[in-house]
Amino acid sequence: MKGSLGFVILIVGILAGSYFAYRKYNDKAVELEKVSNLDRIQRDYLERVSWIRSNPDMKAYKDEVGTFFRWYFKEINEHQNRFGGNKEFDDYLKELETRSDRLNDNAIAERKKVYETVKAMFDAFRQNRYDPVFSATDDGMRFDIVSADVKMVGNEPKIHLPIILWGAQRELRDDGKMKRMVTSASFSMTWRLFDAKGKLLGEMTATGDPSNKIDYPERYIAEFPPQMVLGEYDIDLLPAEVARIEAEFAVTSRSPSGGEAHATYTWKLDAPSEWKLKEGEQWKGAQEDVRPLEEIDPAAAAKAAHQ
Repeated sequence: MKGSLGFVILIVGILAGSYFAYRKYNDKAVELEKVSNLDRIQRDYLERVSWIRSNPDMKAYKDEVGTFFRWYFKEINEHQNRFGGNKEFDDYLKELETRSDRLNDNAIAERKKVYETVKAMFDAFRQNRYDPVFSATDDGMRFDIVSADVKMVGNEPKIHLPIILWGAQRELRDDGKMKRMVTSASFSMTWRLFDAKGKLLGEMTATGDPSNKIDYPERYIAEFPPQMVLGEYDIDLLPAEVARIEAEFAVTSRSPSGGEAHATYTWKLDAPSEWKLKEGEQWKGAQEDVRPLEEIDPAAAAKAAHQ
């Protein structure tokens, strides 16, 4: 009897061990399949996005980018349905909670603000609400101005321009202790302001990155579309007599292999009335500069040349 009982216990032990070994093996296989499927989505994304980044027709781009994002987020949704995942996309906030004992309140608030910026853009992509007011492509990168409103920054009204750069060169670096993404994207901006007759009234130049630059949004939401840089420009209101604007944005991006892309994007538009100061209001920070007549007023220069 004791021998039979020992045999039964042995069989049960073998079966239990086999079951747990199978579960461990199966869980590992499912995890590998999950990673492989996400890698496939990323590969498909990078194959399809090249046209989105390089399409020179702004209207066609705006028509197609919605279709592109619908495909991408359908793939993400199906991936989560199959393998599980956080459909609130707030894992970063949960991570912050675990680090709350090491970060002060200001640091946590700043990180949450960055997350909220990324999440707002992510939701615009995912909910088919992405409709940039300007877009252009050059040297393999696409530059979008997401919106152009006047908002209070500090205590002053500013022209607020959130931007997205598609396709900046970047490199994942791993020193064995930490992985970090290094993105190469240097910005500069020049605005030329003209009156109704085409006379140059002023020029604004800014060298340096846009404010609140986020060059690795996937750090905050892993499913964020890859290889984008987010940022914001806040610009002083313009003199009342400005009628036309030529805004030039330049971006330099250096590849890990050493080559450089130099892209320039020029936005020409009539000056919206809400972007202007009231008549008689002083343009802050204005400085006088001497320029050739042909640069300030081409029509007057041409007339003078024929006299």
